[in-house]
Amino acid sequence: MKLDASAPVALITGAGRGVGADVSRLLARNGYRVALSARSSDQLHQTAQSCDGETLVIAGDITSAGFVDELFDEIEQTWAPVEALVVNAGAGSSAPLAATTDEDWQQALDLNLTAPFRCIRRAIPHMIEAKYGRVVAIGSTASKIGEPYIAAYTASKHGLLGLVRSAAAEVARHGVTVNAICPGYIDSPMTDQTVASIAEKTGRDPAQAREIIERKQPHGKLIDPTEVAAAVWMCISNGAINGQGINVDGGTVQS
Repeated sequence: MKLDASAPVALITGAGRGVGADVSRLLARNGYRVALSARSSDQLHQTAQSCDGETLVIAGDITSAGFVDELFDEIEQTWAPVEALVVNAGAGSSAPLAATTDEDWQQALDLNLTAPFRCIRRAIPHMIEAKYGRVVAIGSTASKIGEPYIAAYTASKHGLLGLVRSAAAEVARHGVTVNAICPGYIDSPMTDQTVASIAEKTGRDPAQAREIIERKQPHGKLIDPTEVAAAVWMCISNGAINGQGINVDGGTVQS
């Protein structure tokens, strides 16, 4: 592999599968050196093998205190500061509000809000110094509307969109943009878990449970991860897009 020390550097969290893996492959095809982070080293290496160009695999728990600094330090020492940050790692669980425990609540905030905050906080100073940078956070339709039984997830994703909007306003004059992509239900392992939960709780066949999720999108199907990746690339390649929460949801939330 020919190494290109002038190629821009991207960091994708949650890069082991789903949207994160597709974003990683797309950025690699567009000339980025891609640093891949998630908990599973095996999944990260699978993503790395599917990417064109240079990759750097850094496995770890993005919610652990200190890991974000270690992650960025390794990227900077190996290559250069991050020019494009895609904060994609996230997860959700379902429970009635009254049955949502303090632990459930804290886990949602730690992964979906605090970890992205730490990543953005760490990336921004170098971007401002370079007078260029792109940050894209993967939100959700739950960043904009509420649904029953996902209070913790919805609160964390609303918070993420608020973080994006505030950061975008703060750094706009420095040549840095910060945006969010807000997908509906994606054809992903996370949705597979939702389908399994519906089937278990309702006694429906998994195919019926999946159809319920598909019908939540007005166009009647799950969002393909590549459709989310394409929206991420739009935000990275277009410096006039800033402070936006871009819906990729088949028309679920109308702007």
